Amino acid sequence: MIEQVVKVNLPVDEEMRVQKMRLAPSKPTDGMRRICVVTGTHGDELEGQYVCYELQRRLRAHPEFLNGVVDIYPALNPLGVDSITRGVPGFDLDMNRIFPGNEDGAMAEYAAARITQDILGSDLCIDVHASNIFLREIPQVRISETTAKTLLPYAWKLNCDFIWVHASATVLESTLAHTLNARGVPTLVVEMGVGMRITRQYGDQLLAGIFNVMRDLGVWTGDVPEVRQPIVSTDGKVHFINAEALGMFVPRVTHWDNVRRHEIIGELINPLTGEGVAVKSPCDGLLFTLREYPLVYEGSLIARVLSREEANA
Repeated sequence: MIEQVVKVNLPVDEEMRVQKMRLAPSKPTDGMRRICVVTGTHGDELEGQYVCYELQRRLRAHPEFLNGVVDIYPALNPLGVDSITRGVPGFDLDMNRIFPGNEDGAMAEYAAARITQDILGSDLCIDVHASNIFLREIPQVRISETTAKTLLPYAWKLNCDFIWVHASATVLESTLAHTLNARGVPTLVVEMGVGMRITRQYGDQLLAGIFNVMRDLGVWTGDVPEVRQPIVSTDGKVHFINAEALGMFVPRVTHWDNVRRHEIIGELINPLTGEGVAVKSPCDGLLFTLREYPLVYEGSLIARVLSREEANA
């Protein structure tokens, strides 16, 4: 059943509507658990759209195994998704920097407040993101170190390759995940793929994890595939590779490759002068982020490498 979460009137007789699909057993019972899957906070992140579609398709194929409530929110920022704009169009605003919102505030703040209120009370929330158009990410769960104790047991079951426990930062306090975790709803942030694209392989991988978590919560009673064991890391073992100058990055390696210290992962080339500079790995490890969009400026992120010491821990 489609339910309306937020409706705001716009100029010229248009509306901004945030909607969700609620799937539940035909005969609800007391004590049923509830899981929320949200995506589309950034309008240029489309990987979650396939996850929402396929999750519904699989649930409807076997309603006899559904033993709880599944709320699916495909587009928290519907205007951004419609226009393939990362933020809220016309406001120059990042939707994931205004939570928990304000019901007396402007349109985006009001929407954030109503979304927060609608998700509260659920047993788990999975917040699905993609990377931007510049970088490709392996399926990973990102967790603040302040919530790691609560969230790691769920993250282990989500069939992602990598769990990144990162240091807390002030800006994260305005995200949906921080807001919900602070209010008692365990919320996992998943990053995968690349902006403005759908990587079916990654979506199917995450879906296996979602069903695994739902079975663990008692929301799903059907069979689930075996899930992979993720690598868990902290900020201290993640090395960033940034461009030293303007140019075009041409990779030599493949995403999620094992690389060696000082191995050339690509070249930074200058098409005007014909000159090029080798870009090297700072350590032995796994390349879990790789530049997708070739043009870089000085300081642009090219890659992230998880040191082999941490990967083998």
